[in-house]
Amino acid sequence: MARIDPKDVRHVASLGGGPIGGGWTAHFLARGYDVTSYLHDPAEEPVFRDIVDTAWTSLVALGLSDGASLDRLTITNSLEEAVSGAQFVQESAPEILGVKQALYRMLGEILPDDVVIASSTSGLTMTEIQRDCPTPERTVVGHPFNPPYLLPLVEITSGDRTAVDAVDWAEAFYRIAGKAPLVLNREIPGFIATRLQEALWREALHMVANGEATPEQIDLALINGPGPRMALMGQCMAFHVACGEGGMATNLDQFGPALKLPWTRLEAPELTKELRDRMVDGCNDIAAGRHFKDMAAERDRGLVAILKAIAEAK
Repeated sequence: MARIDPKDVRHVASLGGGPIGGGWTAHFLARGYDVTSYLHDPAEEPVFRDIVDTAWTSLVALGLSDGASLDRLTITNSLEEAVSGAQFVQESAPEILGVKQALYRMLGEILPDDVVIASSTSGLTMTEIQRDCPTPERTVVGHPFNPPYLLPLVEITSGDRTAVDAVDWAEAFYRIAGKAPLVLNREIPGFIATRLQEALWREALHMVANGEATPEQIDLALINGPGPRMALMGQCMAFHVACGEGGMATNLDQFGPALKLPWTRLEAPELTKELRDRMVDGCNDIAAGRHFKDMAAERDRGLVAILKAIAEAK
């Protein structure tokens, strides 16, 4: 099927008014696209605009593409109007399978067959989502990391009925749109980054549950230890470089036996009320009464600085 060249895309439809949908909208606007955003309920608009405006502050600090403007945003409560003329659709509807299946059935009927539809889903598979879509061959997962207007990762997977060329097209488009696309070898629950993140989360919960560490200690350890290094090198290359000329081979030969030591707990702990309360209380202690918006702004300023530093180090 002949699709528009990814570099010629000018008009994007973003479906969903939450932090992910709003974040995607801000990102595409900052890259100079015309964006039409679909909100299911008109009452969502004030919060949605707040999300976009908050994101815009950081995007300006990072640097906008030529032609980028908030004036290129159109908001509508009509799905047909939202996708009219769209050359790419980023769907960020609620993580409810029935809702997404119904949405994709409608999108498959009203969108031209050559327009790729990507889902921001973090927990559902495209095989499930595309079940009732009359044109499933052009549907893919384009799973971002939050906030999508700052973190470049997009994990791309196909469903059982997705065409290979749709995945290739999505990868090319996301790269042109300033993201770091990662095409998975196959459809797997949780993708790659989320599974790695969840492994770390399980260990943190176990340590808190056993009284071995507090949330504050865990975050201090990450912020001042592996966090900055992983931002530059990831996990595998960090260990590869850490062992000098011998690289990963030395790492595995020397430290491989330690993998059998009972350092970790592979099964998730029981999320009891006591554990839940410890985590909540510990995080509230760290927040020290700061409002969410202030903490999000602080996070974004920090991420901007990290992203700039990484760019300068390359």
